[in-house]
Amino acid sequence: MSAPAPSTLAIVDAEPLPRQEEVLTDAALAFVAELHRRFTPRRDELLARRAERRAEIARTSTLDFLPETAAVRADDSWKVAPAPDALQDRRVEITGPTDRKMTINALNSGAKVWLADFEDASAPTWENVVLGQLNLMAAYTRTIDFTDERTGKSYALRPNEELATVVMRPRGWHLDERHLQVDGRPVPGALVDFGLYFFHNAQRLLDLGKGPYFYLPKTESHLEARLWNEVFVFAQDYVGIPQGTVRATVLIETITAAYEMEEILYELRDHASGLNAGRWDYLFSIVKNFRDGGEKFVLPDRNAVTMTAPFMRAYTELLVRTCHKRGAHAIGGMAAFIPSRRDAEVNKVAFEKVRADKDREAGDGFDGSWVAHPDLVPIAMESFDKVLGDKPNQKDRLREDVDVKAADLIAIDSLDAKPTYAGLVNAVQVGIRYIEAWLRGLGAVAIFNLMEDAATAEISRSQIWQWINAGVVLDNGERVTAELARKVAAEELANIRADIGDEAFAAGNWQQAHDLLLTVSLDEDYADFLTLPAYEQLKG
Repeated sequence: MSAPAPSTLAIVDAEPLPRQEEVLTDAALAFVAELHRRFTPRRDELLARRAERRAEIARTSTLDFLPETAAVRADDSWKVAPAPDALQDRRVEITGPTDRKMTINALNSGAKVWLADFEDASAPTWENVVLGQLNLMAAYTRTIDFTDERTGKSYALRPNEELATVVMRPRGWHLDERHLQVDGRPVPGALVDFGLYFFHNAQRLLDLGKGPYFYLPKTESHLEARLWNEVFVFAQDYVGIPQGTVRATVLIETITAAYEMEEILYELRDHASGLNAGRWDYLFSIVKNFRDGGEKFVLPDRNAVTMTAPFMRAYTELLVRTCHKRGAHAIGGMAAFIPSRRDAEVNKVAFEKVRADKDREAGDGFDGSWVAHPDLVPIAMESFDKVLGDKPNQKDRLREDVDVKAADLIAIDSLDAKPTYAGLVNAVQVGIRYIEAWLRGLGAVAIFNLMEDAATAEISRSQIWQWINAGVVLDNGERVTAELARKVAAEELANIRADIGDEAFAAGNWQQAHDLLLTVSLDEDYADFLTLPAYEQLKG
């Protein structure tokens, strides 16, 4: 390992945490500082490029595959690096934040992979950022346990060979970590999360027969993937492990990235493991980029936009074809349902929907898919077992029958559904409830029997914004206006107070969440990410 440079990284305005010194060592902080010095300037340029591209989309109301990278797409000779043994079989992946209980339950869940999430399922309080890292370190050294104070139930890890493989998701490029600064400048949260995890665990994971594996969120272009590749190359040299040890799966959850899937894999080809088809963030990105594109880009109620919608089918089938053409895994979307301990009928209906969704993905050629709850692991496993049998994946299914044109990906008006008043109410309900929990430090939140994360709140507030600005008329004949959104939000706030009582209402962040939802839903100047203004109000 090369000698760490003297660190100018400072911990700012952060309350000391138990055992933080195990994570925030001088050597680890020096590594993070070096990542910041080398890569943050380019990160800043790429964020500026996002704004330029969004302005171009606003001007043209269209997107196309890039002419300047046509040669990469036309060259059939290149493939991504072969998958390591630990990532050959990814038929079911469970997602969730890195608190201690979730860490144990996810690793024990029977899923092949756990997406250990520092991004949308985790509100970035200092405690979540640091103790999440500590929990993963403790998991790899088998020094983690948990006893629920309320129930007295104890949790411990199963034998190593029964544990899920961890694929860690750092924050996106747009988020900073205010508590870690170099020369008064916050370090990008992506480099903090990646840096601390990689520094402490890369060699440890290799010793366990696995490796440092990552999910890369919110990627908008192949140039952003190129930056991640440069980070990986530097990091592997820095700690003295072989080049190509890192593996990255990129979430194709922005509309611009959907036009650059092959280029993204090409940039990461020595470190690429696959692509994932997100859903809510993808819809959020469509609204964000085409929000002023007129009626043809207006999305109906979010729950009416299923994965069988023509433009969503185009996106997922193109993803499978692209991945398998290049030897990468194609990972499907989230089953967010939370089983009810009290309502068997709710479970029956939901399980049927989950099974149909996973059967469709397995039938389309996906190599695996996501669930949000351990009880869904067997259902998803059965869907993929039926198709895969003893094979670890179906990358040999090339899907050469798929022929997706540029226009197919943004054919929003091909969907036969319209916005409804119930959809507006649901967007407000979910938005307020999620933001309130996020401000308490919770990123994965159970709302109406679904496990919601930040992507849900993003699509909810984006749809309110879009419907207002497009002058949408709902099924009840009402036009969506700022006044209507305020009325619905006020009614929802009153309903929550009546439901939980004055004392619990006062103890929560309900008014604050209501106000923040209206701010990001009604402001003429659309905020790129809800989490940016929300982070300013997040305590800890």
